[in-house]
Amino acid sequence: MLRPRKKYTVYDLQNLKGKRCLTHIHVKSPDEARAAELAGVDLMSCSFDSHEAQLRLPKIIKAAPNSFISVATPHGLASGEEAIRIAFKALEIGASSVYCSASPKIIEMMANEKIPVVGHLGMVPRHVTWTNYRGIGKTKEEAVELYKQMKELENAGAYAAEIEVVPHELASFLASKTSMILMSLGSGKGCDTQFLFSDDILGDYDERIPRHSKAYRNFFAEMTRLQEERVDAFKEYIKDVEEKKFPAPDNLISMDQDVLDQSIKEIESMI
Repeated sequence: MLRPRKKYTVYDLQNLKGKRCLTHIHVKSPDEARAAELAGVDLMSCSFDSHEAQLRLPKIIKAAPNSFISVATPHGLASGEEAIRIAFKALEIGASSVYCSASPKIIEMMANEKIPVVGHLGMVPRHVTWTNYRGIGKTKEEAVELYKQMKELENAGAYAAEIEVVPHELASFLASKTSMILMSLGSGKGCDTQFLFSDDILGDYDERIPRHSKAYRNFFAEMTRLQEERVDAFKEYIKDVEEKKFPAPDNLISMDQDVLDQSIKEIESMI
């Protein structure tokens, strides 16, 4: 039985910290957002880092009106002022909070304007030139540095932080040492939310799924099958036209023969 829908607030999430792990999916379309809400997913996120994504956000909000939806701002924000402008634009459309992987300085400026901000800990995909794609925090030095970074985000005013590909034991410990909501992306069961991308859950691509994810369906195979069906349908249409099987009598509109004869006679008299 699905729980009654209630649109969470940041206050609600803070009160739920430590009580249960919330489900959390990054969606990429209104259809996915609607499905996530119908399924009972607790939290959602989506992109807001391109013109196309910004145009799509109102449709996602409309598709899941009772869901807490956080949006991801563009990477490489030039200033706190730019971050604040983009964040307020998203909130005015209907977003519940804003994800930002920028520095604590920029996050603090956003938080000072009462913008609910989500920071980032661990592996940052846009920063892998410095770290490579790997787990972060497996050494004592990295573990201590993660704690320091977490406290910097907390002190800057972030209410939450994604924690990506961090050893689950460390992530669980860190979650117990902060007032922030820690959102586990490949960082185990001990955080406050369990975060996955819809692409991974649905099996939306023909690549090896990340170790920290799980595919519950194979949408790529289904989309491949549907594309093959499209090609076959178009080929059948071409064949029917060439063999004069389409349009068939059932596809035609007819008129009374006497009316046709009279119409032709009058038209020919005008030529």
